[in-house]
Amino acid sequence: MFAVNFGEIGFLATVDREEAESGFRRAFAGDFEVLALPGIEASGQDGPWLAVNDLAMHRQPGKRVANLMYSVGADEVGRVHCDGLVVATPAGSTGYNLANGGPVMAWGVEGFVVSFIAPHSLNARALVVAPHDVLTVSNRSTEEPVDVSVDGRPVCVLPAGGQLEARFKPAQSHLAQLAGTTFYRRLRDKFGRLATAP
Repeated sequence: MFAVNFGEIGFLATVDREEAESGFRRAFAGDFEVLALPGIEASGQDGPWLAVNDLAMHRQPGKRVANLMYSVGADEVGRVHCDGLVVATPAGSTGYNLANGGPVMAWGVEGFVVSFIAPHSLNARALVVAPHDVLTVSNRSTEEPVDVSVDGRPVCVLPAGGQLEARFKPAQSHLAQLAGTTFYRRLRDKFGRLATAP
């Protein structure tokens, strides 16, 4: 993917809109480096689906808060009453996960992060899951379903008592980068400038 940012932040974009013309010349000339990015495979009663950025579960509008249990392997980690949760790749960690107060994961880190949307708890903390571990999220409500989306697109409704599994999948997409670009420089340039915007 050689992306031109025509939006706001464009964290995954290779060049900004002001550089589009020169960017296209570089793209067609093959003047870029390639970074392999992992994904998250989600499966349940439907699917599977592949997320490049994130898998999100939300309580439905007008319904009560979600009651979600999450486990890694055979171990239950916790139960949280919340508006939902986000499972994000390192590339996706600078999006919805970051807005939830979750950690930013540098590109090249293997694993994924789980963060909570408006948790009704003082103890809900984001969790980084190792790449070979399987995360299971269960809807522990007795009657309230939750909506599930992959990279911002609705994919299914998880009924009360239903569960989804998430797995780390290496090298699922390939991102073009200009020579000399680093994750940390991009982090500074994209998010540092927001703090100084009028």
